[in-house]
Amino acid sequence: MGEHRFPAQSHQSRRNSRKHALSIGAVAVVCTIFGLILASQIDLTPSTVAEMPVNVGQTGAFPVVERDGEMESPFVAVVESVQDAVVNISARTKEEDVPWYFQGRGFGTSSGSGFFFREDGYILTNNHVIEDAVEVVVRTSTGYEYEARVVGRDKETDLAVVKVEPEEPITVIPFGDSEALKVGDWAIAIGNPFPQQGLERTVTVGVISAKGRTNLRFGADTPRYQNYIQTDASINPGNSGGPLLNLRGECIGVNAAISSPTGSSVGIGFAIPINLARAIVPDLIQSGKAARGWLGVWLSPLTEREAKRQGLSAVRGVRIDSVFENSPAEQAGVRQGDIVIGFNEKEVLNSNQFSVLVSTVRAGQSVPIDVVRDGEEKRLRTTVVDREQFLASMDEPPTETGRTPTREWLGMELVSFTPQMARDIGIQHVDGLYVIRVYPGTPADRASITEGTIVLQVNNEPVASLTDIREQVGTLERSRTHIPFIVQEPDGSIARKVIRP
Repeated sequence: MGEHRFPAQSHQSRRNSRKHALSIGAVAVVCTIFGLILASQIDLTPSTVAEMPVNVGQTGAFPVVERDGEMESPFVAVVESVQDAVVNISARTKEEDVPWYFQGRGFGTSSGSGFFFREDGYILTNNHVIEDAVEVVVRTSTGYEYEARVVGRDKETDLAVVKVEPEEPITVIPFGDSEALKVGDWAIAIGNPFPQQGLERTVTVGVISAKGRTNLRFGADTPRYQNYIQTDASINPGNSGGPLLNLRGECIGVNAAISSPTGSSVGIGFAIPINLARAIVPDLIQSGKAARGWLGVWLSPLTEREAKRQGLSAVRGVRIDSVFENSPAEQAGVRQGDIVIGFNEKEVLNSNQFSVLVSTVRAGQSVPIDVVRDGEEKRLRTTVVDREQFLASMDEPPTETGRTPTREWLGMELVSFTPQMARDIGIQHVDGLYVIRVYPGTPADRASITEGTIVLQVNNEPVASLTDIREQVGTLERSRTHIPFIVQEPDGSIARKVIRP
C-alpha cells in the first residue's frame, strides 16, 4: 500500500525496442555526414566576420566599434582623448567658531573634480567645491600640483572657474550642445570619486535619463537656477565638477549632485547643462561674477483651468502675473495674463526653466517671445537688459503694474492676495499673502511651503497685506526660534506650518 511498481518489460517488446534504436542511430549518422558537408561550404574565418557590418542592436547590452581591426567599446576612444583634461581639486577652508588657541588647526579640506576647457589653464568646476576656500590646489593626471586662483564663481548656478599656470602640455575638453541631447543618449562621467583611496579619474557610463530637472533640494548648496540633466552614470562624492561627455568627447554637462537615500550613487545623478555654463563662463572670467538677463515680469504657475481656457493642448508655459513699469517686457507689449509658451526660439515648459532661459541671454540682445493672449498666439520681440545695471540706473525701484510690491522673506516671495488675482487663478478670494515663488533650500522650502500657497496668519496674527507683516519681520527673525503660520494650500486645504529662520 502506498508504493507503486512499474510492470516488467516483455521479451517481444525488448526486440521491438532494439529495432527502433537501430533506426534512430542510422538517421543520426546520415544527419551528421550532411552537416559536415554543409559546414565545409561556409567560410567563418576572422576576415569574413570583420567584413560584416556591425549592428549595435545585435551586439548585446553594450555596442562595439572597430578600431585598427579590433572590436572595442566606443567609450574607449572618448576616454583616451579627454581623460588627461580632468583634474583633482583640493580646497582648504577655514572652519568657523574655532578657538584661537588651536593655532591654525581649524581648517577643513574638501575634494572634487574639474576639467581644463582652455589651454592657458582655465578649469571649470562646481562652486560648492571651492566655496569659501582659502587655498585651492589642482593635481593633474601627470601628478603635477599647482596652486590655483579662483577666477569667478556663481552660487546661483553652482559653477566656478579657477586658473593655474601650467608647466606641461594641457589637454582640453570642448563644450558640446546640451540642447541637442535626447533622453536615451549615451553619457560618460569622469571624476575623482574616492581620491583618498587612490581612485582617481574613474570612468562611469550610462544614459541621459531626463532633461530639465528643477525644484531639486540639496540643502544649503541648492542653486537658484536649475535645469539639470539627469543621468544614471554613477556620480559619487568627489565627482562634483567633473565632465559629463557625449560620444564625440564633448562636455555636455558638469556633474554636480545625486539623489540618494544612502549617500552613494543609486543611478540618479545630476549635471548642470553645458549651455548654461557657456552663458556665464565669460562673465566669470571677465568680472568674477555672472551677469543675468532680465525682462521685468513676475510669474505664476499655469493652471490646468487656464490652459484649457486659452486653448492650449498641454499645461506647458508660464503665466505673466504682472509686469514692471518701463521694463523690457512692458516695452515689448507683454501684458498681465499672457501665457508665455516660447522664448528665444525655445519652448517654455515652466517658470524655473523660463527663468534660466532669460538669465542666460546677454544684455542688449533682442529675442522673440511667444505668448498666447485670449486664445490667440502672438510673437513679440524684447530686448533683454542686465538686471543689476537696470535697477541701479533708476532713481527709484520700479513698481509693478496692477499689483502691490512683493516682499522676499524666509526664502519665499509674497504679494498681497487681491480679488483680481483670485479671479485670474479661478479660486475664491481670502485675505492673505500669496506665495509666488519659493527658493530651494530656504527655510520656507524646508517647511514645505510651495508656490500658490496663501498665508493667512503669521505668529497667530491675521495678515491681509504686506503692510501687516512689515513691522513684524525683523522682530520675529531675531526673537523666535520658530514662526507659526496658518496657510491655505494650493489644493484649498488649511494647514499649520512652522518655519525656523
